[in-house]
Amino acid sequence: MSREDHIVRGFKATLLARAIYMISSALLMFVLARYLLDPDGYGTLYWVIGILAMIRLVADLGIGKSAARYLSEYREDDPGQIPHLLRSTITFKIVIMALVGYLLLVFHEQLAAALGRPDAAPFLAAGVLYIAVFSFSTFTEVAFQGFNHLPYSAAVRAISGLSRLVFAVGFVLMGLGALGAFFGYVVGYALSAAVGLAVLYYAFYAQYDAAETHEEGLTRRMIEYSVPLTATRSANVIDKQVDTVLVGVILTPTAVAFYTLGKQITDFVLAPAESLGFTISPNFGEQKASNQLEQARQIYETALTNTMMVYIPAAAGLVIVADPFIPMVIGAEYAGAVPVLQVLAAFIILQAITNLTSDSLDYLGRARHRAMAKGGTAVANFLLNLVLIPTIGVVGAAIATVATHSVYVAVNLYIVHLELELRLKRLARSIGVICVITGIMAGAVLLVTPLVSSLAMLAGAIALGAITWAVLVVASGLVDPNEVRAAIT
Repeated sequence: MSREDHIVRGFKATLLARAIYMISSALLMFVLARYLLDPDGYGTLYWVIGILAMIRLVADLGIGKSAARYLSEYREDDPGQIPHLLRSTITFKIVIMALVGYLLLVFHEQLAAALGRPDAAPFLAAGVLYIAVFSFSTFTEVAFQGFNHLPYSAAVRAISGLSRLVFAVGFVLMGLGALGAFFGYVVGYALSAAVGLAVLYYAFYAQYDAAETHEEGLTRRMIEYSVPLTATRSANVIDKQVDTVLVGVILTPTAVAFYTLGKQITDFVLAPAESLGFTISPNFGEQKASNQLEQARQIYETALTNTMMVYIPAAAGLVIVADPFIPMVIGAEYAGAVPVLQVLAAFIILQAITNLTSDSLDYLGRARHRAMAKGGTAVANFLLNLVLIPTIGVVGAAIATVATHSVYVAVNLYIVHLELELRLKRLARSIGVICVITGIMAGAVLLVTPLVSSLAMLAGAIALGAITWAVLVVASGLVDPNEVRAAIT
């Protein structure tokens, strides 16, 4: 199988699984927000998850990503070290998680009181389980990525999404409220972690004959490489979650619900770009090791152009239809999320580039530089949130996210250019054509949006935009229909 075929196969599997994950997440969001929880309960649930995401940084560090990098390298160079790598990684994770879990269990009430939300104490106590199962679920995903067996990563993600939907809704229907929904998350990640660890053991660990000795310094190098990854991941999580946490501390749980809803919708839209970035990133490490940078450049440029061809029009369309969409689909009580989503539409374009680029930089050995960029923009995001949330409200958090992420994306693209020598004029020409197509598509949708008064009419407006986009990208030569059919089949 050629490298291109392998990438397409991995992308299809990853996209299918993430489609299952995102559809189940969308259903969970819809059912919880519209039928089962009020805005306060919905906001509290995701505010606590944001708090735990930041605590989880200490429990995870960057060891999983670092292990994936070395798994990718040693499965080719010295397979006998694979069992040693997996054992040392899992041991390290268990020790750190045990310490963090103990401290959280002991001090959960004090933490809830310090954040001004004593009612969140039961969530934080249960967070000990959440952190453990989420950590191992995500570890198995990145480990399979390191082995370049993406269908397994995809399966773990799909299981977690479906399980969360079933158990979160089930527990809320049993009368457990927002806390029940939280336990649904715990059970969902526990099931996906159990499946992932079982596959990792039987399909990989048990299939390698361990070398008699563990290569001297290998564990040390893996831990050292985890340091910049930890910094990057910490900055990334803080960048994504600190705004939600600050909205909850400075404003109200209802404001958190508005902000969370906007971010969740952007996450659903971004699933394909995340899938593509997750799929292609291991190939960059292999190509750099074999000095095939021309091929790596071709893959990245093609992926970036195709990603922008989808996400620039998608962002424009979201700005236009956000107002009828949220009140009609989620409920009029969530209308406060409309301006948040409209601002975050710009973030969709930025995050699509990030999803395509960030993992690739790790595999290219540029984790330290990415960590520095992410750390700086995370600090800037925190400071901007402190200024904008009290003065503008929840929309200020969205503005801070877009402003600081723009800088991070620019730095990432510069580093990729240094590594791969991107053909900038060619890329600029393609993106210029995409912007023209977007303008025409947006004009067509704007003409009919004022007439929208039902879900059927809203779907018709979206379909009009999609058809206009499809006709124009084919007419412009950006897409060859024959290549699309070949990729699908």
